[in-house]
Amino acid sequence: MTLKLVIFDVDGTLVDSQADILASMGAAFASEGLARPSREAVLGIVGLSLPVAIARLRPDDADPAETARMVEAYKDAYLGRRVVGGPEASPLFPGIPALLDRLSQRDDLLLGIATGKSRRGLTALLDGHGLAKRFVTTQVADDHPSKPHPSMIFTALMEAGVEAADAVMIGDTSYDMDMARAAGVRAIGVTWGYHRPEALTAASALVADSEALGRAIDAFAGATA
Repeated sequence: MTLKLVIFDVDGTLVDSQADILASMGAAFASEGLARPSREAVLGIVGLSLPVAIARLRPDDADPAETARMVEAYKDAYLGRRVVGGPEASPLFPGIPALLDRLSQRDDLLLGIATGKSRRGLTALLDGHGLAKRFVTTQVADDHPSKPHPSMIFTALMEAGVEAADAVMIGDTSYDMDMARAAGVRAIGVTWGYHRPEALTAASALVADSEALGRAIDAFAGATA
């Protein structure tokens, strides 16, 4: 039996974290007396590592030291919202808990994560939703260049002991799709996230709900069920 690896993005794919992201980004900009960026602009950078994301939202002449302070302000605001709101501040999308339960019971599949979140943020989210034991490899922004650099996927493949031909990346942004292409793995784009479907041109398949995602993963794994 050949093991297959299914790698998930987090924000916009597994969880709807836009309220936390928008509020925390607003707090980061306010901390330096800057105008809050638009909702569309903020959601457009979801998936990038935080320093890269904030730098893209800042003017071209942004002071690197100021950007670094904003990164810390964002992290503090995000943590504060999680303390107050708990795991439901970033709820799982409909059908995702059942899908992860089913996939984790398959002997031929391994599950992984590749996210722009920090290790602290991912750990808090997985623990809050009781998902920590579902994933054999978890790649975060602390340890890698920002998406779409393929480093996260390369490391996930190594840790899982799986070849690129036997892996698939699941995500909602063009950064996820481009990262998968750069790493030589297949990609499935979900349309319930933060980038428009037409931005997911590198995907081998697009799905609109968790049931369709489950079927796409089954097809990737060669299952009939």
